[in-house]
Order: sequence, then structure tokens, then C-alpha cells
Amino acid sequence: MTTSTSSPTPARRFDLPRVFAVLFRPRAAFSEMASEARAAWSTPMILLTITAALVVIVRGYLRSRAAMMGEIELPPDWQWWTPEMQDSYMRAQQVQQGPVYMYVMPLFASLSGLWLGWLALAALLHLGSTLFGGRGTMQSALNVVGWASLPFALRDLLRAAYMLAAQHTITSPSLSGFASGGGLLYHLLARTDLFLLWNIILLILGFAIVDSLPRGKAFANTFIVVALVLLAQAGLAVLASSLGGAAIQRPFF
Repeated sequence: MTTSTSSPTPARRFDLPRVFAVLFRPRAAFSEMASEARAAWSTPMILLTITAALVVIVRGYLRSRAAMMGEIELPPDWQWWTPEMQDSYMRAQQVQQGPVYMYVMPLFASLSGLWLGWLALAALLHLGSTLFGGRGTMQSALNVVGWASLPFALRDLLRAAYMLAAQHTITSPSLSGFASGGGLLYHLLARTDLFLLWNIILLILGFAIVDSLPRGKAFANTFIVVALVLLAQAGLAVLASSLGGAAIQRPFF
């Protein structure tokens, strides 16, 4: 007599069907994710890496072309800078026209921010979920944060397409056009858009299902952590801007 044992379905390294499921049927996708108890974050993180790199490449191409034509992109709070800071910025822009400054360094900064931000956000949300009584693990938090960040990949694609169509970079991303100067409000609005709202909704659903959190506690945990992260990013951007550096452009990552 022979007995057959069923082995679990092997995990797909690149799960494209789940991408569409998370974006358009998130409840079912996160329920399936909760029953698997395995690392499943590679697909969204690969997609986010590709789209983040695409934005950097398109922006670098447009800035290089503008530099060749003698055009220099000015920071949004340029009018508030002192003449000495403006002169220093213009000299730095003339030096920073090589591929290292246009592509390599921005790509390193963008991808570092993406992966380190993913780890930090997952750790904070996992800590908050545990304090609220959630039963998830750090691995499940990494899965939820990775998949819930897929709206940012769509935003990257739209930004790259817009820049190519308009033939110039985006100077006032998201809602930052409603704020003047480069203060805290400007940098908060630069990270606030429909894709962020979409991301927050997916985080709430994901942690409610995967960590078995009540919806209210999942909302409170996500809102508190995301608000703190946004404030921290905006504060660092204001500090960088005040020192004459470039402001951080990508929410979370």
C-alpha cells in the first residue's frame, strides 16, 4: 500500500498575480498571505527597486540635458537663501554634472532609503502591533509593509512617464505646490498624495488580517507610526535644505 503526502506549494520568486491581487483585492491577498507563514516580500521590493531606479535614471537624464543647455534647476526655497548660499549652490551645480553625481549617488541614496526605510517601518509597525496585542512576527510585518508599498511603484511609473512627456523634472511633488518656501509644511505636503493614502489603507488591512488586530487598533498603530515617520522625514528634509542640500523626495523610503 502506498501513501502519498502532499507537499506545500513552493513559493514563487516573483509573484505577479499577487501584485494585482494586493492592489485590487487586498483583503483576499492578505488573508492568503497570513495562512502561508513564509517570507513573501521579495516581489514588491524588486518592483519598488526597479521603479525607484527608473525615476532616478529619468531625472538624471533630464538634469544632464538641462545642464548641457545651460539650464539649472533651482530649489523650491531658492528665494529665501542668502546670496552666499545661492552662489555656493550655483558653483556646486557646475561641478556636479558628471554621471557619478547625476546617476550613481542619487541611485545609491534612493535604493538605500528604500530598503532601510522598509526595514525601519516594518520594525516600528511590528512593535506597535505587539503593544496593541497583535500576534504577528517581524517576518509578517516585512511582508505586509513590502506589499502595502506597491502604490509607490505606480507613483514612480507615473512620475517617470510625466517627466519624459514634459521633458523636465518635477519641482513640486504631490501637494507641495500648496505651500510656499521649503519649510516643514512644504516637505510634509511633498509626501502626501493619494498613493500615500492607498498605502495607509493597505497597511491597516494587512496588519488587521495578518496580525489579527481589531480594525481600530490597526488604524491607530498605522496612523501613529506613519505620522511619526512623515514628521521625521520632513524634519530631516528641512535640515538638509537649510544646509543647502537637496531635499529628500521619496516618502518613507
